[in-house]
Amino acid sequence: MNIEQPPVNRERIIPTGERRGLILVHTGNGKGKSTAAFGLALRAHGRGKAVRIYQFMKVPSARFGEHRVFETLGIPIEGLGDGFSWKSKDLEHSAQLARDGWERARATIEAGEHFLVVLDEIMYPLRYGWLPLEPVLETLRQRPPHVHVVLTGRNAPQELIDLADTVTEMGQVKHHFTAGVPAQRGIED
Repeated sequence: MNIEQPPVNRERIIPTGERRGLILVHTGNGKGKSTAAFGLALRAHGRGKAVRIYQFMKVPSARFGEHRVFETLGIPIEGLGDGFSWKSKDLEHSAQLARDGWERARATIEAGEHFLVVLDEIMYPLRYGWLPLEPVLETLRQRPPHVHVVLTGRNAPQELIDLADTVTEMGQVKHHFTAGVPAQRGIED
C-alpha cells in the first residue's frame, strides 16, 4: 500500500446553479447498485423526505432484507415483476408486468409527491425490450423539477447515461461467487 499525505490545500468549487431534482444512474457489473440506491432512500427518509421504491424484477410478495427494514421505517417498496427472466415461466407475462409496473412508477414520478423515486433493476426490462426507452426518457425529462430519480441495473443505455446528472459504474474487482461461495442472506438480499 502506498502511503500518501492528506490534502491540506484544495480548490473549493462553489456551485452557482439552483438545487433541483437529479437523475442518478447506478450501473455496471459490480455489486452495490441497488444497495447504493437504498442508501440514498434511507438518507432522504432520514431528512423527512417522501421516498418510494419500485423493484422491476422482484415479486410483489418478496420479503428480502430491504423489504423488512423499509416496511418497518414506513418507506413504500413494491415488487413489480415475477422474478428474474431465467426463472420466468412466461416471458410475455413478465414483459406485461414490467409495462404495468412502469405505468405505476411513471404516475408516481409525474405526481410529484415524492422527493425520491427509486427504479431498481429497471435496466433489465429496458434491455429485454419489455419497456420502450423513449417514454422512460420523456418522463424523466418532464418530471416535476424537485423529484429525484435513481435508476439501477447493468448496462444502462447510452441515452439514459447522457440524460442523467450523475452516473456511477460499479466495477467488479473480485466476487465471492466466482470462488464458489453462494449468495448469503443479509449480503445479497
